[in-house]
Amino acid sequence: MNFRIYLLVLPLILAPFELTLAGLTPEAKIIVDRAHRSETNGWIYLHVEGPASERGFQHGYLLAREIGEEIRVRRVLWKHESSMEWPWLLEKASAMFERKIDHENLEELDGIVAGMRAASVETTRAELIAYNGFFELNWYWWPKELKKIKGQTAAPPKQACSSFIATGSMTADGGIVLGHDTFFDYPEASANVVIDIHPRQGHRIVMQTYPGWIHSGTDFFLTDAGLVGSETTIGGLSGFDENGVPEFARFRRATQDAPSIDEWCAIMRQGNNGGYANAWLLGDIRSGEIARLELAQQNVAFEKKKDGYFTGSNVAEDLRILRLETDDNDMDVRSSSVARRERWKKLMRDNKGRIDLARAREMLADHYDVYLEKNRPGGRSLCGHSELDSAQFGHVTPYSPGGCFDGKVVDTAMAREMSFVARWGAACGTPFSAKTFLAKHPQFDWMEGILKDRPRQPWTEFKAQ
Repeated sequence: MNFRIYLLVLPLILAPFELTLAGLTPEAKIIVDRAHRSETNGWIYLHVEGPASERGFQHGYLLAREIGEEIRVRRVLWKHESSMEWPWLLEKASAMFERKIDHENLEELDGIVAGMRAASVETTRAELIAYNGFFELNWYWWPKELKKIKGQTAAPPKQACSSFIATGSMTADGGIVLGHDTFFDYPEASANVVIDIHPRQGHRIVMQTYPGWIHSGTDFFLTDAGLVGSETTIGGLSGFDENGVPEFARFRRATQDAPSIDEWCAIMRQGNNGGYANAWLLGDIRSGEIARLELAQQNVAFEKKKDGYFTGSNVAEDLRILRLETDDNDMDVRSSSVARRERWKKLMRDNKGRIDLARAREMLADHYDVYLEKNRPGGRSLCGHSELDSAQFGHVTPYSPGGCFDGKVVDTAMAREMSFVARWGAACGTPFSAKTFLAKHPQFDWMEGILKDRPRQPWTEFKAQ
């Protein structure tokens, strides 16, 4: 089967979504009635279905308030971190990305715009493009622009996430087990949506995402093709090709269209712009195979196996990527990424043949600091807590409010049922109080209003419905 990135841009036909003064038209109400949302333990579960424009309308209408809030947060973050205005970013992003986004993804984005407007929350296609591509823009494109302005190299993209995938002799039942923690700055810790996408064409997807995104971003997903996947960002990469296809568009096409690991990776490689460069950990529950795709800008590494494991902690495993495209020292355990990489190695050795969902949750909540050689939650632990660090580790600012804000695990049996288990907030369950943190660390007072509480929550099962 031939999968390709379509460059055709067609306008969305909004006729079914025209509004009357009384609210939704009968046609729009029928569309919304096919979707549903619910809330539990800090998560929002959202089911959408149908063609792209209808899925988008359902998404935008049912999550309008949350999408509007997240765009507000991004505006504040962008202004503080760049000093540049939000409309300027929208103009740049639209010119760079829009013509490279495939028709179906554009239809879904336009559907979200229409749905939000139906719920009296205003946005535009350009704003949603910039919002969906925020990581690529903020971490990869903007440092290149800043270098033109300041004449000096900006800091490389942030390091984030801890993940593993295991199969065969590594697991208790011989099937696949996948676990993932997301690390971000806490103002961005808002990917609390579990979206169940049932498209008219392609594979059904259940994934974690942000309100208003057509991709995952945190990157934890499963599909009815039998694929499961996660990623960890490759630290220290700064290459970016403005002529390439945005990562968020490639991810969505790969995840919805691909029937196999190989074809998923082929779609991700096509038009690669180097933005949001990740080590992807993938599994096929039908064959028991697992794989790792390290997708940098200039070099690509790919390997598969039916017995063993792969881990991710933001260190490139491929030597060409590590040596030629990053400045990482893979032996410096003072670094969060290297420390977590070494911790994964030991946990994999110690738990060979015993890894199941329960043990996966325990490993994601691990607080052992390899450098200090003791249990201490911080920026170097698999369940990261940079807000507790009093000294600088790499590019991390002391007491920087960031780290792990979730935990997700899935095994073969759950993936067959299109289900997984997740915890909102730190994988270890430690709560975070924004008010308490800001009172103690007033240097971050600019985050007031965008830094949110995350109380302790239980592990919760989600299933496509």
